[in-house]
Amino acid sequence: MATLLSPETLEGKLLFAIPKKGRLYEKCLELLSGADIQFKRAHRLDVALVQNHPMALVFLPAADIPRFVAEGNVDLGITGQDMVAEASLNSSITEELELGFGKCALQVQVPESSAYKAPRDLVGRKIATSFDRLAGKYFEELESQEGSQVGDKKTAIEYVGGSVEAACALGLADGIVDLVESGETMRACGLHAIATLLQSQAVLIRPTTPHARANVALIKLVTNRIKGVIAASKYVLVEYNIEKASLGGALTVTPGRRAATVSPLDDEGWNAVSAMVLKSESANIMDRLEELGAVDIFVVQLSNCRI
Repeated sequence: MATLLSPETLEGKLLFAIPKKGRLYEKCLELLSGADIQFKRAHRLDVALVQNHPMALVFLPAADIPRFVAEGNVDLGITGQDMVAEASLNSSITEELELGFGKCALQVQVPESSAYKAPRDLVGRKIATSFDRLAGKYFEELESQEGSQVGDKKTAIEYVGGSVEAACALGLADGIVDLVESGETMRACGLHAIATLLQSQAVLIRPTTPHARANVALIKLVTNRIKGVIAASKYVLVEYNIEKASLGGALTVTPGRRAATVSPLDDEGWNAVSAMVLKSESANIMDRLEELGAVDIFVVQLSNCRI
C-alpha cells in the first residue's frame, strides 16, 4: 500500500528536503547511499520514509528548499548556494556543509555578436533571468554607480522560468543572467559571459533556529555521515612496503592527515606504511614512492570515513 504524505505519517520524523529532479538529484542519491540512508521512493510520490532511521525524505523543487528550511518546515535540506542567495533568507538558514558537487556560476551573458562588452552597457536594457531577485539587485547597484549617465532609465528584469539562454535569440532580451556549468549550452546559443554574480555549489543547510520538534542527535548523526562521504570522495588510502633506510623520505611523501601508520614486517629491514592522501595526487605519490624503492604499492578507495 502506498505511503501517503500526511502529518500523521511524518509525526516524530526528521524531515530532510532533497531536490526532486535536475542537476542535483542524482548526486544527492549517491550521497544518501554513501551515508547509509536507506529508503524506497514510490512512483510519483514526493515523500519517502527512511527504513533505518526515524526520518523522511521530502522531494521538492531545489528553488523551494531554502524557504522550507528557513521556516522550519523541514530540518535539513540540500540545494544550491545560488538558490539560497536568490531566496534572500541567509539569516534564517545555516550553511552546514559545502558538498563539492553541482558547481556552477551565475553570470551575465550576451550574444557574441552584440555591442555589449561590460555589464554597465546593459543598464537600461532588457535582462531575462530566472534569478530576478539577484539580477535586480545587481543591476540596481550598477544603475546607482552609473548615476547621471543613465538618468532615470531602469533596467527591465524579465522573469523567465526556463530556456533562458534562448531569450536573446528570440528578441526577448538584450542579455541574460543564468547559471553556467560547463558553458557548452551558452556557447551553443552564441552567448558569452561578461560578468559573474556568484559562484555556487550544492550545500547542506538547516534552520538557524531549529524547530521545537527537531531531533538534534539525529541531525548531528546525518550531518557527520554526509561529512564522511564528502571526505571519502577527496581521499584514498595508499599502502606500501618500504625499506627502513628509506622510511623517512617516504613519510615526507605520505605524512597522512595526522600521521601515517607504520608497522614492522617479518623482514626486519622493512616496514609497511598506510596513509590517507588526496585522491587527486595519488598517481604522483605512487610514482614518487616507487622512485624511493617502495614496493607492493596500492591504493584503496574510500566509501565513507571520519576525519
